[in-house]
Amino acid sequence: MFLNYKLTKKLFLFSVLLIFNVGYGQIASKNGYLDNVKQELRIKWPNNRTINLVFHGHSVPTGYTTKGVTDRLNAYPFLTLKHVNNHYPYSVVNTITTSIGGEQSEQGAKRFNNEVLIHKPDVLFIDYALNDRSIGLDRAKEAWEQMIQEAIQYGTKVILLTPTPDLREDIASDDTDLAKHSHQIRALAKKYNVGLVDSYALFKEIAKTEGLSGLMSQNNHINQKGHQFVADAIFEYFTYSNK
Repeated sequence: MFLNYKLTKKLFLFSVLLIFNVGYGQIASKNGYLDNVKQELRIKWPNNRTINLVFHGHSVPTGYTTKGVTDRLNAYPFLTLKHVNNHYPYSVVNTITTSIGGEQSEQGAKRFNNEVLIHKPDVLFIDYALNDRSIGLDRAKEAWEQMIQEAIQYGTKVILLTPTPDLREDIASDDTDLAKHSHQIRALAKKYNVGLVDSYALFKEIAKTEGLSGLMSQNNHINQKGHQFVADAIFEYFTYSNK
């Protein structure tokens, strides 16, 4: 594991603080939100079925690194699949990426029914904030709400992701565009009582002591180590239990 003991301890303490600061609503969501999915992941053949995890967004979940090169198997959607497969050995799980490099949420919302819900997602992950800076908070909010509402109506569990870093913005500041989009995404998760993976808060905490350059393949794309952080945070939804 590339994390040293000191950083691991700090991240654990940060997680505890985050739980208490956000409130009971998020604790209940993380503990029980995917209980029905986790139950199905434990079912053995021939009574099991395929579980679809769909990742919708931009270049980061698509697996872009730098200079147009992709490393899809080391991007967080497929690292999440590896986690889930190892934890639930009888499961049959598909990771499906409907993400497109360079896309923002308005564009993703336009093709949501025909290219996302068509895959019958059991769990849907949305990650658009890096590119939503180009359309602003109000337009992004409208597009995210459309996708959230349509997914909930379809019966899909939804997990929103705040952005991974862009080294051209000061992650320590609360006044940057990414910080503002992160705040909006947290509010949407609370409003609709859906899941939240707060990547931005996680990388912000890491940046206090370790710096971020070692987790980036270019200014706005995380590398394999950065993707592993996000996948680990996603996997908490598949391991927590309220029992």
